[in-house]
Amino acid sequence: MSIRVGVGGWIYPPWRGTFYPPGLARARELGHASRHLTSIEVNGTFYGAQKPASFRRWRAETPEDFVFALKGPRFVTQRRALGEAGASIERFFASGVLELGPKLGPILWQLPATTPFDPDNLGAFLALLPRRRDGREIRHAIEAGHPSFAEDAWLALLRRFGVAVAIVDSDRHPLLVDATADFFYARLRRCAAAEATGYPPAALDDWAERCRRWAAEGGRDGFVYFINGAKERAPAAAEALIARFAAPTEPAGTGRRQRRRL
Repeated sequence: MSIRVGVGGWIYPPWRGTFYPPGLARARELGHASRHLTSIEVNGTFYGAQKPASFRRWRAETPEDFVFALKGPRFVTQRRALGEAGASIERFFASGVLELGPKLGPILWQLPATTPFDPDNLGAFLALLPRRRDGREIRHAIEAGHPSFAEDAWLALLRRFGVAVAIVDSDRHPLLVDATADFFYARLRRCAAAEATGYPPAALDDWAERCRRWAAEGGRDGFVYFINGAKERAPAAAEALIARFAAPTEPAGTGRRQRRRL
């Protein structure tokens, strides 16, 4: 199992001179980010198709063990009848995403906040998601923002198809935490400008503890991304969480305070 941590995208002007060294060429920003983080969630695939050459370049510019998560296109999820998205899903996978090879991580499908939970509609959509392409496993996660998704029936449906529920730390999303797949996917959206590491140290300790527990339950891989909030703090937050995973954990019974469980 592994827990990968990153941010959304790598092109963000406020990171220049802070996360990115002064004078670093823009063409080298991905290379720099991928050597300080362990994953990046690509937002551009949500808005439109990327070129196969772009995926090949991203693969070449990043370390061997780096992984990209891709947001599925809005043309797939922003529709009433999700079960009619099959052709759009196929176009997405034919657009070159498989050029990432082993660096292709989960696909995040982000539902509009106005989309309510409808088991038939969502079940038809989940059935369309490919489980393998070119002999390799494809993992999927879904983020749902409508309050009607906060029920066991949604989690049971995801579990049936082996799709991960996106764990979103946000006032605008129901906090759904459950093992619906063989990996977990978290999007942390509360970075604060007043905090040098985005999240307070105690909050990062809590998230590190939760992630370790989720990973240990069934040997799951994990993917954690700092998204939105004070985005200028996202790289520092990701690096701080990565450092916590690298540090040895304290054995039970050392007096370390017990934290709230999710």
